[in-house]
Amino acid sequence: MGFGNPVRSDDGIGCYVIEQIKSKLAESDPVTILDMGTSAFEVLYQLKGHNKILIVDAVINTGELIGTLYKVPAKEVMRAPLEDPMVFLHSLKWDQALSYAKKMLQDEYPEDIQVYLIAVDNTKLEVELSPEVKAAGEKVVDLMLQELTKTNELSA
Repeated sequence: MGFGNPVRSDDGIGCYVIEQIKSKLAESDPVTILDMGTSAFEVLYQLKGHNKILIVDAVINTGELIGTLYKVPAKEVMRAPLEDPMVFLHSLKWDQALSYAKKMLQDEYPEDIQVYLIAVDNTKLEVELSPEVKAAGEKVVDLMLQELTKTNELSA
């Protein structure tokens, strides 16, 4: 799953990574690839039936160099939304959506969810990625493809 807004410069890195992975995998590969854009609430419906989920997104204000790459288990970055019965779907983020999904799916919630985050600074209204963020995105593509290959070998 790739998240981001491709017309907000480096914020679109998740979508870029997903495009690259789609171009490198065969249609016969048993992998679901989702360009989630900014549709965080859709996470709830896409997790069911999968045992491993890889997420990629931009992260801002980390204090680290632009293009710094983080890989963390989702449980480390999952945020519980406020217990508000009137949750605003447009303001829900994927990390909050994971919290809802965990409650809703219970035993069907995937055990293995890994998150790749890339430090960004530029979220201006532009369609180009900065060289540092694009290079980090390429590294994530390679890491995700390696992980998918390893997973497919284990299940074969």
